[in-house]
Amino acid sequence: LREQMSVIREELGENADSEADEFLKKTESLNAPEEVRQKLKKEIERYRNLSGSSSESVVARGYIETLLELPWNDMSTDNTDLDRAEKILNDDHYGLSDVKERVLEFLSVRNLTNKGESPIICLVGPPGTGKTSIARSIAAALEKKYVRICLGGVRDEAEIRGHRKTYVGAMPGRIINALKTAGTANPLILLDEIDKVSSDYKGDTSAALLEVLDSEQNSRFRDHYVELPVDLSEVLFIATANSVSDIPKPLLDRMELIEVSSYTENEKFHIAKEHLVGKQLRKNGLATSLLKISDSALKHIILGYTKESGVRELERQIAKICRKAVTKLYEAGVFNADGTRNKEVKVCIRITDKNLTDYLGNIKYKTDKAYKKPQVGIVRGLAWTSVGGETLEIEVNAMPGSDDLRLTGNMGDVMKESAMIAYSYVRAITESGKYKVDMKYFDEHMLHLHIPEGAVPKDGPSAGVTMTTAMLSAVTGIPVRPDVAMTGEVTLRGRVLAIGGLKEKLLAAKLAGMKKVLVPEENVSDVEELDAEITDGLELVYVKDMSEVLNNALVL
Repeated sequence: LREQMSVIREELGENADSEADEFLKKTESLNAPEEVRQKLKKEIERYRNLSGSSSESVVARGYIETLLELPWNDMSTDNTDLDRAEKILNDDHYGLSDVKERVLEFLSVRNLTNKGESPIICLVGPPGTGKTSIARSIAAALEKKYVRICLGGVRDEAEIRGHRKTYVGAMPGRIINALKTAGTANPLILLDEIDKVSSDYKGDTSAALLEVLDSEQNSRFRDHYVELPVDLSEVLFIATANSVSDIPKPLLDRMELIEVSSYTENEKFHIAKEHLVGKQLRKNGLATSLLKISDSALKHIILGYTKESGVRELERQIAKICRKAVTKLYEAGVFNADGTRNKEVKVCIRITDKNLTDYLGNIKYKTDKAYKKPQVGIVRGLAWTSVGGETLEIEVNAMPGSDDLRLTGNMGDVMKESAMIAYSYVRAITESGKYKVDMKYFDEHMLHLHIPEGAVPKDGPSAGVTMTTAMLSAVTGIPVRPDVAMTGEVTLRGRVLAIGGLKEKLLAAKLAGMKKVLVPEENVSDVEELDAEITDGLELVYVKDMSEVLNNALVL
């Protein structure tokens, strides 16, 4: 009967036996655990007995092929040369010392123990700061296979864990597909935009990632499609995110955070000079002898044409210069119509701060510089935004009216509460003591607090000290020093609380020409971690209560 079946199959053009024999041969040579081989043999026998035209046969074949393609115990050999790894990281990226240090630590431990536990690193920072390209450089430094999984907008749990193979069109999840693509069991997998995963009625995607990113559990990760434990403990996972607050807490707990903060003006200049200019010249088909961009022009582009934490906009502006230069070179006859070089015409375009507007147009961004004279009721605050630091002028006017506080400037709930606390504190300290004000004053006057750029939403717990100083100045008529900027939250009793985003805020203060910055005393440790380049030229004063803030800010 079997002979007759095989003859019938041959006549029908179905050669399941020969295909099954081929699968068996591959199974014998497969570098996989015994459990996997047994499962494969069982599935192959089942496939052999199925009719080739049935839909079940297609499902069985797809399942067997997936198991055979997975790199169960196939490992690539990591490059253990620490000096080489350090050189690659330094060549590809300027700055980012924390990230480089962590990678070299991991390599050192792995060299010593022969099996360092692969860390699960999460690079957190604003857009354009090079998080994705760092992962690519780490893969190159370790000579690991590199696979990128973009999680932005992924909302189906099956994208991570796979579909049950009983469904039509079932397939494994992205993690298993990444291993298939890499062809080794120890690649570097980049989980890009992990803070942008969402969930719907089909399940919570971030919860599905918990097992993948838990070093205690991921040695036996089970995909719904594969139905066999897959070892992910050798995979080096690197995740990227723009904001820690958007990552669910249980997921955050399983990762090691490394902050990739905003670049300073000097760092942007070096990145542009050493990486971006050369990259854009190559992309636009230009030789370095045809276009020169001066250092002064690069600095002008950074300050006048970009307003960001990273360098994406800076790269776009350099690309714009290159495109215009190519057009001018065509007009000058340097290139022929077919794109070949006319060697008889010798022209070199030089971009300086003098002719920059011819290529990029008028300056887009101007920094609000410090006032020359002390002002009453105007204080310079510092704010953190997704594109870096900002200085905010907080204005307060006192005018005849009923006992009231009016707030404008598109403030969020936290800022409104800070303003109410500031108002109560000012009323409390003007009853008695140094800043004596007749109590009838508040009954007969109304205070109006405004934060300019009313169309821009503003919120956050770091404007308390600024609002308090501006209100007291408006009430007492004492002017505020124009070269002082401040940041910090204030309590009802005048205690100054710690804040975040200090690096970006100090860079903004420096850019605005501030001489003195008042920082909460609890942030001393944050300042100690900053490079001298950021704090140079700024007098940092640590304050723990409002009396110290007022003594430093008011012209007494």
